[in-house]
Amino acid sequence: MTHPIFDLSGRRALITGSSQGIGLALARGLAEAGADVVLNGRDVAKLDRAAATLRGEGLTRIAIAPFDVTDSAAVEAGVAAIEAEHGPIHVLVNNAGVNLRGPLHEMPDETWHTVLATNLHSAFYGARAVAKRMIARGEGGKIINTCSVMSMMGRATTGPYTATKGALGMLTKAMCADWARYDIQCNAIAPGFFSTELTAPLKNNPEFNDWLTKRTPAGRWGEMPELAGAAIFLASRASSYVNGHLLYVDGGMTSVL
Repeated sequence: MTHPIFDLSGRRALITGSSQGIGLALARGLAEAGADVVLNGRDVAKLDRAAATLRGEGLTRIAIAPFDVTDSAAVEAGVAAIEAEHGPIHVLVNNAGVNLRGPLHEMPDETWHTVLATNLHSAFYGARAVAKRMIARGEGGKIINTCSVMSMMGRATTGPYTATKGALGMLTKAMCADWARYDIQCNAIAPGFFSTELTAPLKNNPEFNDWLTKRTPAGRWGEMPELAGAAIFLASRASSYVNGHLLYVDGGMTSVL
């Protein structure tokens, strides 16, 4: 029997960038713990497929909310529409992200700004829109940002991604400093390398796969269900006194040189 402190029944969670990959895995985990889940992305067809997948698994309390998280006005309107149609958002997971690679000395302005807008600005827009409503209700809430091992590590050709994930880790702490007094817990999940459709080319690259398995104490890639526990913990009453924390789910990668 699941301990009731982890039960998310009656809680509504908005997960950005949740039509696939890590976002969809986090949505699945929260839904399995009882949450009403709202999937977000820009592609309505992909959101419909993701929602159908979850419903086919017996997770019926699923809705979709397509809007562009890099557009401040669209985020504000999207959050307002969700709360008007479905009710208060109790949990926000800022998961939308992109990694556009290239050497920094060859990086076009457009690439740099796209990554910042998607990975960092969107988290601020979403958290601001949700937090001010949580504060007005006076019932607290949860904000979870998706960081990365790249929040504290660097790799060649990942400059914008590393910069945004590092900044998002500090933004998480700033959110805590501003909003903890309102009983809003602001934390982050920092995944290592997980096996997804987006990372398949890396996993299928013998050189990279060999580097990763040797670099990670666990000796393997993470599997998507292994992120669910961290999300449920940070979204539930179990983490009511955890705030401003980055929870690394990385098989030990950031623990060793």
